[in-house]
Amino acid sequence: MAIAIRAATSADVPLILEFIRALAVYEREPDAVTATEADLLRDGFETNPFYFCLIAESNDAPAGFALYFFNYSTWLGRPGLYLEDLFVHPGFRGLGVGRALLQQVAAIAVEKGCPRLQWEVLDWNKPAIDFYTAMGAEFLDEWRNVRISGDALRKLAGLEVNSEAAMDSARLMPKGPK
Repeated sequence: MAIAIRAATSADVPLILEFIRALAVYEREPDAVTATEADLLRDGFETNPFYFCLIAESNDAPAGFALYFFNYSTWLGRPGLYLEDLFVHPGFRGLGVGRALLQQVAAIAVEKGCPRLQWEVLDWNKPAIDFYTAMGAEFLDEWRNVRISGDALRKLAGLEVNSEAAMDSARLMPKGPK
């Protein structure tokens, strides 16, 4: 079985959204995705993209994807790479697709001079935890993820919270784990 990894193009936006929705179903948040094709096109394929994406194909069929972006470590004084999503369709699991995607993301991190590749995994996702452990991943259990969104974000920003803004925030910021 041949596995090919390639950079996503703007023509892949519908496929990227399909992968995102499939991941949300797997992560038990099927209704949490509010992203649209227009959002993904704007944010990933304009002049200064906010994210980058790899598509995995097995025998020319879409098998999975990895979506990542760059962050920055002030302590190291170097950029890092953050893997937002890694997903392999169930029919392609166990065939090396996830490993190939993760290896390509790691190669990009090294090529760009990033000393770190980071991501999150849900604590109940034992297959992923086992997979990442086998790759040599280090789990940072002493660190807690922190998020502020919706009305709380608007309030912190010093903006008035009104019902129209609250509705927009609810649409843009799902309450699920992502």
